[in-house]
Amino acid sequence: MNAQLKMVFWQGDRYWLGKLVDHPEIMCQGENIEELEANLRDAYRELLLEDVPPGYQVRDIAL
Repeated sequence: MNAQLKMVFWQGDRYWLGKLVDHPEIMCQGENIEELEANLRDAYRELLLEDVPPGYQVRDIAL
């Protein structure tokens, strides 16, 4: 899955904190920005694909 998402992020007292703009319920932290991005990617995939088996397909649909 190749999705382009925007994250908003800031440096806290100890960790970098961030959330996805289009999915503000997904918030993560990391010791650096790269780790924060990786954690946000993992959380996004887990949220969207939690019950989806391997070999899934993706298709755009109009709403």
